[in-house]
Amino acid sequence: MGVVVSTKSDLVVPRSVRRRAGLKSGQKVEFKVSGGVISIVPKLPTADDEYTPAQRRVIDARLRQARKGPYHGPFATADEAIAFLRKRVRKRKRMKRGS
Repeated sequence: MGVVVSTKSDLVVPRSVRRRAGLKSGQKVEFKVSGGVISIVPKLPTADDEYTPAQRRVIDARLRQARKGPYHGPFATADEAIAFLRKRVRKRKRMKRGS
C-alpha cells in the first residue's frame, strides 16, 4: 500500500496497516530511522505510566527503605553464602535458648 508524502500534512498510517500492526487508537509510538528506513515502534509503558502518583510515592518510599539495608555479601561463591546463613541460624538458635 502506498501513501503520498507532502509538506502540507502529517504522514497518515492507513487503517489497514495499523490494524495489521496491532496499533490501537491513542497508543504512543516511536519513530526510528536507520539507513533511510523508518520504523514505527510501539512505545513501551514506563512505571510512571502504570502507577498513580500515590502508588508511585509508596513504591519510592519502600525502595528508599530497602536501600538502607541490612545487606549481606557479596559472596564470592554459593558455599560462602551458605556458610554465612548457617552461622546466622546457629546464632538465632542460641539467642532463643538464652531467652
